[in-house]
Amino acid sequence: MSHSPLLQVRNLSVSFQTNDGVVNAVNNVNFELNVGETLAIVGESGSGKSVSTNALMQLLPNNARIDAQSSIVFEGEELLEKSEVQMRRVRGDRIGMIFQEPMTSLNPYLRVGIQVAEAMMCHRKVSMAQAKQRVLELFELVHLPNPQQAYSKYPHEFSGGQLQRIMIAMALINEPDILIADEPTTALDVTVQAEVLKLIKEIQSKMGMAILFITHDLGVVRYVADRVLVMCKGDVVEEGDTQELFTNAKHDYTRMLINAIPKGSKDPVDANAPALLKASDIRVKFLIKPHFIASRNQYFEAVKGISLELKQGETLGIVGESGSGKSTLGRALIGLLPSTGEIEFKGMDYRKLSEVQRLTLKKDIQMVFQDPYGSLSPRMTVGEIITEGLLVHQPHISKAERLQRARKALEEVRLDASAINRYPHEFSGGQRQRIAIARALILEPSFILLDEPTSALDRSVQLTVIDLLKDIQQRRNIGFLFISHDLSVVKALSDRVMVMQKGEVMEQGSAEEIFHRPQHDYTKKLIAASFDIEDEVAA
Repeated sequence: MSHSPLLQVRNLSVSFQTNDGVVNAVNNVNFELNVGETLAIVGESGSGKSVSTNALMQLLPNNARIDAQSSIVFEGEELLEKSEVQMRRVRGDRIGMIFQEPMTSLNPYLRVGIQVAEAMMCHRKVSMAQAKQRVLELFELVHLPNPQQAYSKYPHEFSGGQLQRIMIAMALINEPDILIADEPTTALDVTVQAEVLKLIKEIQSKMGMAILFITHDLGVVRYVADRVLVMCKGDVVEEGDTQELFTNAKHDYTRMLINAIPKGSKDPVDANAPALLKASDIRVKFLIKPHFIASRNQYFEAVKGISLELKQGETLGIVGESGSGKSTLGRALIGLLPSTGEIEFKGMDYRKLSEVQRLTLKKDIQMVFQDPYGSLSPRMTVGEIITEGLLVHQPHISKAERLQRARKALEEVRLDASAINRYPHEFSGGQRQRIAIARALILEPSFILLDEPTSALDRSVQLTVIDLLKDIQQRRNIGFLFISHDLSVVKALSDRVMVMQKGEVMEQGSAEEIFHRPQHDYTKKLIAASFDIEDEVAA
């Protein structure tokens, strides 16, 4: 490595002017990045890690202010003194960036090959033919299937993992000295995440570039980083060699992050517990190509003849990658999607029930979604959101009684009862998910479908939600169908686990059997691809 750092950040402080006054987002941050090195900046949401890298690239919003004492020196040049025109020559050329969500970074109306070629033509005097040749070389390098065909396709024709490979190709096309990777694998399945991280490391060794890796996932950090910078509320609380930090963390916050991994397993439910949900030969198909002769319609079968049973007070975890059919199965089981096969809830086939009987049964079946912000109306107070179900199922009770039940539900999910008068945007992601759980609990259900309820949350917040769900289940004896691609969360919460791939069950059994004695190759692949740091936590 060079003795002279490639990048030097000194006394970086960033603040934002808001309606509530000045908010200090980054406070006096210092770090260096050397040639060929990977520095990970880790921390929870709001820690200032992304603000720091956006300041480096001068991509901050208009209400942001960088302190006059701040300095960002790249290859001997002060970036904070450069004009916008000069910074455009730096961005995408000498410093490349990969963002968390590739779909929002690509133009849906342009073929991906053209978009990647444009990134080169903006900075290099090359013809379209030369740029295309370089794009095809990069598509080959990032292991994108059929580069020639991929060049002419649109973003929606690719999977999430393939889109991220395209973004990596775009970031690398001008052979940058630094690659900034901002949560590049957070939205990906574990197996795809492992492939993308391996790819980034391979390309780094070939090109010799430095990487600034932004993430909240310490399992990923251990795999990719040489050094780690830990941020909390805008401050750097610890910095050091990756291995040293994992084995001998000094700061309490770092130790908390390292230990914020769902651990252990759930106590098994009573074997004699009554069956809550029974499903046999469930099939779900979607019409993909209609024909004026109905018998010639073409369908895609998303769920292929699945059978399962859930006992009262039990948690069945369903795991699999995107497109495995796990969410489709969950929605079919609670009647949100049409399906064939037999479904019994508490011994009743609710397809054969009258509308009145079905409405009564719906009160007993609730759902918590992945994104609490998307499932909570921004125009309603928390009290109105939580009590909405009572208006449908128990319209006779007074408003005062409804609000009293809402306060009780909030207290049960460990939120202050005064929250009933506030709006969703006033809460953090973890608090909003608690509100969504309170909304499900107020109707006193015996079954809750939990579809990726913790995947959008920081690890430490995930832990509190998992503990909360365990506590509620123990007290109320509720059955959970828990859908997730996060194996550590499923392991901590589930009695039994079902592994799905392409609409079929690959394997199912107790959590102990699945995680410690997996039989199917696909299950083994999923487990091997998860970056679990449980066994290497700091003392």
